[in-house]
Amino acid sequence: MSLFSSIADLPLVIDGYSHEPHEQNNPGGYRRLTTVVRLKGRSVVGRGEDVSYSKRDQERLRATGPILELAGEFTLASFSKHLDSLELWPEHPEHPTYFDYRRWAYESAALELAVAQAGKPLAELLGRDHRAARFVVSTGLGNPASTQRLEELLEFEPRLRFKLDTDNSWDAGFIEELARLGRVDVVDFKGAYSNTIVDQKLDADLYRRVLAGLPDVWLEDPHRDPAAFELLEGFWERVTWDAPIHSVDDVRALAHAPRMLNIKPSRCGTLEKYFELIDYCESQKIAMYAGGQFELADGRLLIQQLAGIFHPDAPNDIAPVQFNRVKLERPIDDAGLTYPGA
Repeated sequence: MSLFSSIADLPLVIDGYSHEPHEQNNPGGYRRLTTVVRLKGRSVVGRGEDVSYSKRDQERLRATGPILELAGEFTLASFSKHLDSLELWPEHPEHPTYFDYRRWAYESAALELAVAQAGKPLAELLGRDHRAARFVVSTGLGNPASTQRLEELLEFEPRLRFKLDTDNSWDAGFIEELARLGRVDVVDFKGAYSNTIVDQKLDADLYRRVLAGLPDVWLEDPHRDPAAFELLEGFWERVTWDAPIHSVDDVRALAHAPRMLNIKPSRCGTLEKYFELIDYCESQKIAMYAGGQFELADGRLLIQQLAGIFHPDAPNDIAPVQFNRVKLERPIDDAGLTYPGA
């Protein structure tokens, strides 16, 4: 039985819904806005988080309010079909990926609500076990690159490991510092993005320095460019993908069969596509780790839960939200998570 079919017929009763705004200043120097969709039914609530990065799009959603016709009795499958008939974006978003991000907010809220109404844990409904998930902290290090943020994080919590965004200021000396630190699991070249604030230009020398200086890390989202592919010859077993992966078809279209993938549920948009992707990766023996979208609230809790069901031992980019704040403060909400080596 496929994963989605095991929950597709789960009953879902919706009485109404609302939006819950969240905002936070992040270490990268920008203010993050997200909006939680709260579906209510039978005295319980299901929550899903719209992680679209556009401030304008988030403000429009909040100003528009809960105008969708969502009340009724459904199954998870029929609710998804109902969403097909609704206009979740009265105005076109700033980036096309946001269509899926908003869709996931409503679909994941429905999942949480249906599970709460069923009165059983999600793992049990899926026929799986749940374990505490290992996590890494994802962060950029500035330009010019500095280990200051890493040092602050490690002083606060010495057990941390990291997923780092590369930058062309990573010279040989800096990469040696990272190697001595011995705390990096994944480096992200940001090479698979276009027309976003995180785009990175291909720097062949940077590739050579990273490949030679950090021989044990996963290499995420290299540039899909012949020059980059030539540099990666002999290293494909370390390459993992994130931004291009929205569905099973995207995995099949990769030029080299992956050993590992970053699976972000919000990129899939629907529950069915997400669970199909998990099914496919497991059938092909492709390892997975969860990816975060700088969630500020309930969206983070869901990807932590899913990581604990499907890939708890991976370098999951699902750190508690406190690690994405400018000022580090305790207590850390790490329920259901575990530190490397713990």
